Amino acid sequence: MAGDEVVIRKAGQHTHGVGRFFSGLAQKVIPSLSFMVISIIDVEAEHASPLYVQQIMPTQKLKDEVVEKPLRTRGRPKGSQNHAKPEPTLSPLLRLLQDMLTTISLHIEVLKVQYIVLDGKFGNYPTTWMISHQALHIVSKMRQDAALYLPYQGEAPRRGPQKRYGDKLNYHHLPADKRVSSCVEGDYRTDTYQIPVYHHDYPNLLNVVVIVKTHLTSNKRGHVILFSTDGDLSAEKLVKYYRLRFQIEFNFRDAKQYWGLEDFMNITERGVTNASNLAFLMVNLSHIMLQPYRVPQPDFSVLDLKAYYRARRYLTETIKMLPHPPDEHLVLRIWRHLTRFGGIRSRHDDAFAA
Repeated sequence: MAGDEVVIRKAGQHTHGVGRFFSGLAQKVIPSLSFMVISIIDVEAEHASPLYVQQIMPTQKLKDEVVEKPLRTRGRPKGSQNHAKPEPTLSPLLRLLQDMLTTISLHIEVLKVQYIVLDGKFGNYPTTWMISHQALHIVSKMRQDAALYLPYQGEAPRRGPQKRYGDKLNYHHLPADKRVSSCVEGDYRTDTYQIPVYHHDYPNLLNVVVIVKTHLTSNKRGHVILFSTDGDLSAEKLVKYYRLRFQIEFNFRDAKQYWGLEDFMNITERGVTNASNLAFLMVNLSHIMLQPYRVPQPDFSVLDLKAYYRARRYLTETIKMLPHPPDEHLVLRIWRHLTRFGGIRSRHDDAFAA
């Protein structure tokens, strides 16, 4: 599965759930509506299908009350013991995502979904903790400066607990034995490293993949850090799963561009819910309807599909108004011309069912 937030611009003050949300397209906070969407991804076909949509309600930040903490002496208090990491406090967005996953898991249990892919906004411990309690593994991205530590490899101390953290991971000098692949394309070399590491915020070992891209001429380099809670997931699959997360962005594009997600004028709660869900329903329905048309013509688009059925409706209604049905050959000629209006890649049909 893949989950992400989609933001659509909305003006006014009366639309249900309107607020100020950060837009990735505008790169700033704008008056808008926000929806959380969960899609199922076909790994082989590399296609995402929206499954569940919920509106995100705006929240007002409350000023934190200043609470003076009692001073304590340096060092560990006498008699203290190790305790399990406490449960994190989930944000309203994470609680919404948790409820959505709980609901949808009952409907897709037969699919045996094991992973959910989320972008870097959700690459933190509270999200990971919540996902693990949904019997899923997370695949996400960390900050470029994330403090990661190799497992301790030294001798066990004579007294006291076994050390957990070894050397801090240096992104400029990654372990050569952890490199799983390297390729050169043009002036760039891409190296992929898979390293099991610890992070102070996470109680368990993380499966981390570091992708380093180096410009061979200038020797400039950059890196991306992906991680998963599944220690057995290979680097190739981890990178592929995170890359497939972008398929949900195509769902957002189609819903906005073709099916009115960004154009509806509903303002009531039911109206907004119906409009948003109808837009994503049409994303799935149009994908199914496009499949037979793309067999002879792979570039057949949603605009062509809409032009095709619009012409069919116009011709059908026009024929009903005539006193006598015209000749079939004339109908076919009109049909071929009408399907070209508004379309990009028109399909040439030899039959028409009025």
